[in-house]
Amino acid sequence: MSVHDFTFPTGYHKFHRKSLYNFQFNRWHSLGFARYEDMVEAGKRINNFDQWKTVMTELAERADTEERLLNAAIYYRGAEFYVREEDPDKHRLYEKFTSLFYGIFGDEIIRDEVPYEGGALPIIQIPAVGEQKGTIVMHGGFDSFIEEFYPKARYLSDHGYEVFAFEGPGQGGARRKFGLPITNDWEKPVGAVLDHLKLDDVTIYGISMGGYWCLRAAAFEPRIKRVVSSGGTWDYMRLMPGWANWLMRFFATHLRDYTNRKSYKAMEKSDRQAWMIWNLMYITRESTPMDAWEFMEMMNGVNQHAELITQDVLLLVSKNDHFIPFKRHHLQIQALTAARSVTEYIFEQDTHADHHCQIGNIGLAMETIIEWLDKQAY
Repeated sequence: MSVHDFTFPTGYHKFHRKSLYNFQFNRWHSLGFARYEDMVEAGKRINNFDQWKTVMTELAERADTEERLLNAAIYYRGAEFYVREEDPDKHRLYEKFTSLFYGIFGDEIIRDEVPYEGGALPIIQIPAVGEQKGTIVMHGGFDSFIEEFYPKARYLSDHGYEVFAFEGPGQGGARRKFGLPITNDWEKPVGAVLDHLKLDDVTIYGISMGGYWCLRAAAFEPRIKRVVSSGGTWDYMRLMPGWANWLMRFFATHLRDYTNRKSYKAMEKSDRQAWMIWNLMYITRESTPMDAWEFMEMMNGVNQHAELITQDVLLLVSKNDHFIPFKRHHLQIQALTAARSVTEYIFEQDTHADHHCQIGNIGLAMETIIEWLDKQAY
């Protein structure tokens, strides 16, 4: 039996006036990690990245003193979230988070590392409860840790599925401990995981930007039999207006130094721009905004190769996703021309799961996944 029974609170709250901060508060509260009153306090006290680190660290230390260790762990994670690579606290906060987390759950999680390109991919295993129905391989996207997915993995394992959650290149410990930069060829880390675990019949579950990569992996990896994609999009470059896309390519080719300077100026004026560019440079291990942007340019519909996907696919789409415009989701469905089956579930506002990756009602999203999985032929 677990030392902690997770519940998924329902509701998307206005903890902060800026969506950049508000989404993170809702993310950790919605997953059952954070106390509502702590997120309210943080939302009132934080107005910039420096205050973010200070306040989240204070909340973590207070929770630690009060022996609310799960809260403390996720608040250390929260403190680390917006810290830049050159800040020595980034590594310290990561170590505090993981130390506390595995101090709580270490007895119920099997930890491993998958050798990969001179480094390793961290992976956790949560065995199925009762008779095993199947195997699920989970991963995140732009900014997630596998530990954050533990409540979801536990839910799936409690319903009879063996779960492996891994961090690919550019993510979590794969980047922080082993320096591995992100790759768009997601079938490579997935293949390494399947080889290491000797698996040949799995469901892959990708979250956020991982919702794009899990489909890319399925296009080239026949050991994937079913795909669950949450919060992704078919073509990330389509998120930009056509003229802006063309302009970026023109400046990248002809006025690269100028565009880098303009990017840094934009980062000074906008927390959202600063975070997106910082993190993109960090996960790609590139030293300039334009070099990092070239990676995003590769995350397009052509490179996803949706026409090669022959598996059963479940798409979880949130109507009011502030990252992925709802009007774009039909492009993914149209691209899946060879899939054995395509099921889409659209979460409307009345479900409280209408935000990115169903934050606000994770429980409903997990019920939807289990219902779909239980109908598949294993």
